[in-house]
Amino acid sequence: MDKLKAFESFVSVATRGSLTAAARAEGVAPAIMGRRLDALEEYLGVKLLVRTTRRITLTHEGSAFLEDCQRLLADVANAEASVSAGGVKATGHLRVTAPAGFGRRHVAPLVPRFRDLHPEVTLSLNLSDRVVDLAGEGYDCAVRVGDLPDSSLVSVRLADNRRLCVATPEYLRRRGTPQHPGELGQHDCLTLSSDASQTRGWAFRLPRQEGDGSEVVHFKPGGPLDCSDGQVLHDWCLGGWGIAWRSTWEVEAEIAAGRLVEVLADFAAPPNGIYAVFPQRKHLPLRVRLWIEWLRQHYARSDFWSRGPG
Repeated sequence: MDKLKAFESFVSVATRGSLTAAARAEGVAPAIMGRRLDALEEYLGVKLLVRTTRRITLTHEGSAFLEDCQRLLADVANAEASVSAGGVKATGHLRVTAPAGFGRRHVAPLVPRFRDLHPEVTLSLNLSDRVVDLAGEGYDCAVRVGDLPDSSLVSVRLADNRRLCVATPEYLRRRGTPQHPGELGQHDCLTLSSDASQTRGWAFRLPRQEGDGSEVVHFKPGGPLDCSDGQVLHDWCLGGWGIAWRSTWEVEAEIAAGRLVEVLADFAAPPNGIYAVFPQRKHLPLRVRLWIEWLRQHYARSDFWSRGPG
């Protein structure tokens, strides 16, 4: 079995959701794709996909393996590019999109330095909180935070992101520190307004009421202030007006400086991810590969998130 080819076939089928579509993209018969998947599952000793006449779905093991395969194939592509490119320079125009708040803090500051290294690349950065259609709108790469919906896009996990409750030391001295999420009703919670996201509320991991282990439970705390803009909630929190539920990418610098304090840390929900996503392509342009690696290098640094914007 050609393991690399089997990995590529698995990723193609999983992201397209169809043996026929994956086979058509590669120019082979669907039966060949099926045999590759059968051989891969037999080699691994696990079921990766549940295949019926109507649809293909990932098993739990398949979902985990898909992310690993996408990262592996991206690494292979980067390795090939670094060798085959030799003295060839990255050129052309790179179109990137990212969420507005995250992009201002952790994407935009990296753009000028990337261009210093690759002066023959021009770059357009779009900052928007809507989900951009990369292929339809002509974007090369997006940075996305949180759980990714199933799609035909390829994703590379760049870093972990947690959501946590924070408040200023002054607020906690004045109002006390909650010891359980159920106590949030006694506090001024700074929440996103109902027309924004987080419709399920704030997520916490709590012990199961029956049986062992824990489960993620959502609370919808109330408070005297809400806003549709997360940056405003962040500013209100820094002003000592209440407890906010924010991402580590937004508040880790203030926590490191002592301006904010994490509360309810024992109940924090599992982390989600920060990803680079891009359309499925057989040969990813060198400028896109270098950009993704540039982000990964910076986001992997232990001091990156705690040093503040820029």
